[in-house]
Amino acid sequence: MSETQATWLTQDAYDRLKTELDELVAGRPVIAEKINEAREEGDLKENGGYHAAREEQGQMESRIRQLQELLRTAQVGDIPTESGVARPGSVLTVRYEGENENEKFLLANREEGAHGELEVYSPSSPLGQALLDAREGETREYDLPNGGTMRVTLVKAEPFSG
Repeated sequence: MSETQATWLTQDAYDRLKTELDELVAGRPVIAEKINEAREEGDLKENGGYHAAREEQGQMESRIRQLQELLRTAQVGDIPTESGVARPGSVLTVRYEGENENEKFLLANREEGAHGELEVYSPSSPLGQALLDAREGETREYDLPNGGTMRVTLVKAEPFSG
């Protein structure tokens, strides 16, 4: 499994997502029963309860598949304790070439959840891949969606403290 295919998660996030998956799977019979009850009400074309239950089932199954894939590829690890190197779970301060201001964000999977004002960038994003394992002061380059490239300097890397 390559580094870009794995999804880095803290143990806490992994446990939270696993619990959500277990609850969704356990809820499958409830949705199936709702569909059956609505189906017994008759004409399916004008049966709002039936269509709502089918929609709910579709959304639930989609989230189940998403969580199964995420947890299957999860690389569970602790938040890094060392400063100075960009690792998943680090808060990075960067400066883009040509900019005067720094940007600060958490390098982690979006499933780690929102962290207040802190943006979350995935280690598998172009920016995340470029900065992975960079040391403070190091400048890296990554591809932009428009075909251009951007240079970014890692100003600071520190462990995320919640």
